[in-house]
Amino acid sequence: MSNQMTAAGLLNLKNQLAKIDQQFKDVASRIKEARDLGDLSENAEYHSAKEEQAFLMGRKAELEQKIKTAQVVKNCDASIVSVGCRVEVKNGVGTFNFEIVGSDESDPTTGKISADSPIGSALCGHRSGERVAVTTPAGKSEYQILAISQADL
Repeated sequence: MSNQMTAAGLLNLKNQLAKIDQQFKDVASRIKEARDLGDLSENAEYHSAKEEQAFLMGRKAELEQKIKTAQVVKNCDASIVSVGCRVEVKNGVGTFNFEIVGSDESDPTTGKISADSPIGSALCGHRSGERVAVTTPAGKSEYQILAISQADL
C-alpha cells in the first residue's frame, strides 16, 4: 500500500520521526532516573515515562510505515487535477484556490486540502472547465474548475 504526498510532506514526516528519536532518548533518561529512586510500584514518574515511551513507539512505527509506503509526487499534470496540483475553482459563494496534497499534509486554513477530503476527492481526475458536484457535511455544492497548475512542491 502506498500513499501519495508531496516532497514537503515526506520531509515533514521524516522531521517528526527525528523528533521522536530525540524524545526517546529523553524518556529513556527519565526511566533510568525513576528506576534509581527505588520502588517502581508506586513511582508515578516511572509509570508516566513508560506510558510516554509506549506512545512514542506506536507513533514511530506509524511514521516509519508512512515513510516506507510514501509515493512522492514530483510533478502535476496540469491537464487534470491530482496530488501536487494547485486548482482555482469557483462556486456560488466565490473563487477559491486549493492545493491538492496527501492526507498527512492537509491544512485547510492555508488552502491545502487532502485528495481524500470531500472537495479534493471530487476534484481529482477532472479537467479545467469542468463542473464538479461536491457533497460535504455542510451540504451539496457545485464547483467549476477554472485553472490547474503545478503547486510548489
